Amino acid sequence: MAERRSGRIHTPSWRRHPAVRSGNQLTRGERWADRLRNGMGSWGFVIAALVFLAGWMLGNRGGGFDPYPFILLNLVLSCLAAMQGAILLIAAKREDQISSELARHDYETNLDAMNDIKAILVLTSDIHRQTVQPVVPPSSQA
Repeated sequence: MAERRSGRIHTPSWRRHPAVRSGNQLTRGERWADRLRNGMGSWGFVIAALVFLAGWMLGNRGGGFDPYPFILLNLVLSCLAAMQGAILLIAAKREDQISSELARHDYETNLDAMNDIKAILVLTSDIHRQTVQPVVPPSSQA
């Protein structure tokens, strides 16, 4: 849940969550998966890809090394799409791992809270038992 801090919206990050491994705790592959996911899922990547495509087409419009219909560009884009599919699967696997670690932490926190609530219930029952004297019904005298 987002909360306001000093005029800006602060969104909590799983990177600072105590139950999720991050930084040096991650393997090299996990760090790369996070970087690639964050890079390919950004507007910067989309804009860079559009600039690259426009540059390729403009550079080859007058009979450059890959004239229209841009066969080499088509091959490059096909290879990029194949690699992106694999990278996105790796990133999804990493995201599942993060979700699993968060869920495990939530479950353990809920178990601890339940045990604390049970202990508080026992204590309050003991206090109630000690402070409230049982009401003895008046004996019926005939």
